[in-house]
Amino acid sequence: MPRRPSRPAPPQPAAPADKGQLHPRNRHQGRYDFPALIETSPELAAFVILNPYGKQSIDFADPAAVKVFNRALLKQFYGIEHWDIPADYLCPPIPGRADYLHYLADLLAAGNGGAIPRGTQVRALDIGVGANCIYPLLGHREYGWRFLGSDIAASAIASARAIVQANPGLAEAIELRQQTDAKHIFHGLLQADERFDLSLCNPPFHASANEAASGSKRKWRNLGKLDPKRKLPVLNFGGQAAELWCQGGEAAFVARLVRESAQHAQQVLWFSTLISKASNLPGVYSALKKAGALDVRTVEMAQGQKQSRFVAWTFLSAEQQQEWRQQRWK
Repeated sequence: MPRRPSRPAPPQPAAPADKGQLHPRNRHQGRYDFPALIETSPELAAFVILNPYGKQSIDFADPAAVKVFNRALLKQFYGIEHWDIPADYLCPPIPGRADYLHYLADLLAAGNGGAIPRGTQVRALDIGVGANCIYPLLGHREYGWRFLGSDIAASAIASARAIVQANPGLAEAIELRQQTDAKHIFHGLLQADERFDLSLCNPPFHASANEAASGSKRKWRNLGKLDPKRKLPVLNFGGQAAELWCQGGEAAFVARLVRESAQHAQQVLWFSTLISKASNLPGVYSALKKAGALDVRTVEMAQGQKQSRFVAWTFLSAEQQQEWRQQRWK
């Protein structure tokens, strides 16, 4: 076995799928089959439009259309019969969320002889599960993993719990827990004997409500939907304050995430977080080095013209990782 490294390994990038392409296992390749979606979810028909190329689509600037569209995708591709979120909560783009999970599965497989560990022996922690509960839903359906979803908003936890309870079989796989102290992420949430193979997070992107509103206007302008007579949502996919912004923005939130992860280094095999702004990466790497992370991975992802990435890190040595896998996955 290799010896424990004396200093953190440099961040290791992972090659994404072909440029602009979703992960090979992502179910959402190519154009959407709207007739098939409408057959399983007839309510979607009222929101289908023709785009400038004469192809069927929806108005992605309309939160109601996006919500119904997501409900149809979850039903057709993942067997989620009942899914809804309160008005003005974040309605996530499902293909991009699925990519994060597929690349995390690859990360686990890389240390497991190329085999993705599946089933309930794998447990993941979703930091900021939100009202939509999207990562636990997709992760359980794709890989059979168990999830703990946390959030600081009681209303988000209530919505996620309603989704779980409305779909038979999910309650045994998805636990939801409120973080009652907004100053902390892990502390006060995790029990001392709990272990997680993964943690994942989609951190607040903006640094203020005004910045979030400006981002909304830019998105609408890009979609050709900016209309001074039309009331703009906070963002075109909706979103509450805790989902969209925090003091210091993404950089400050992730710095806190890294600091706290070091205090729970033995409870999680691989910590991870999405990083929306590539300019934040140097600060993340610096924080991870200071925290003592032994292995850091940066995984690039792409969905058409949209580029994204996540950073994953562990505080466990190669020997400790191997022992972890043997105890939990075999």
